[in-house]
Amino acid sequence: MNRSALSLGTSPPPAARDALALLKPITWFPPMWAFAVGVVSSGAAIDGRWLLVGLGVLLAGPMVCGTSQAVNDWFDRHVDAINEPHRPIPSGRVAGRWGLYIAIIGTLLSLLLAAALGPLVLAAAAIGLALAWAYSAPPFRLKVSGWWGPAVVGLTYEGLSWFTGAAVMLGAMPSMQVLAILLLYSIGAHGIMTLNDFKAVEGDRATGLRSLPVTMGVRNASLLACAVMGGAQILVVALLLMWGQLLCAAIVALLLAGQVALMPRLVRDPAKHAPWYGATGVTLYVFGMLAAGLGLGGYFG
Repeated sequence: MNRSALSLGTSPPPAARDALALLKPITWFPPMWAFAVGVVSSGAAIDGRWLLVGLGVLLAGPMVCGTSQAVNDWFDRHVDAINEPHRPIPSGRVAGRWGLYIAIIGTLLSLLLAAALGPLVLAAAAIGLALAWAYSAPPFRLKVSGWWGPAVVGLTYEGLSWFTGAAVMLGAMPSMQVLAILLLYSIGAHGIMTLNDFKAVEGDRATGLRSLPVTMGVRNASLLACAVMGGAQILVVALLLMWGQLLCAAIVALLLAGQVALMPRLVRDPAKHAPWYGATGVTLYVFGMLAAGLGLGGYFG
């Protein structure tokens, strides 16, 4: 890449397909799913409010999540130039400072849309975007920590998106029950985020990223990830039982049992089986989220 173009930002705007690639649409699904869970957990009627729901999905996925991906790629551009030169910025498809400009524009547009959806949504979006910048940008660069990095991603992808879905529908603060359950699923998501680190242990070690597989060892990190995912859901089941949500609790417990049955294979070879567990165990995890949301929203009686 032409270094003067990178430093001066004089390059032409990227093609639409390359700007879209920078926003990584494949990453939008988790926050959009969590937003949908928030919608049903609110208990509010959806009929006649589809535009509101659609705008919320747009905010959670393409706007806030997409912006976070642009922020991450901009501040990782030098590392990606070595490890993943095919990405939009190091490949030159998004040249000059356009990666930074897209991140800034996405941040501002996300805040404008969030403001239109209400003060609570604006507050959630502002926190999520601030964490996205802190995750990738110096001086914080929370992603270098195996503790803070997954915690930030879990909170923003799951908790804040769930909160946003409920707040959009209610126009008010969700109930304490909803807040407790979304917080537990956010904590459990720390384990899910740790799964992503098993594929890059050597690269993380070489570049100074202190992921849990690097600092704890692969086996210990996999055991911790399983404990965090499972422990959070055990507490979810306990709370649902306490609140009289017997059917909901039974469904979440059954889905958790399925995850536990899959965990030994993950622990035997985390680097090899983390993608497999992501497609199986994590799928059961997010369906448990939906079951909990439906129960809280009164859909199970």
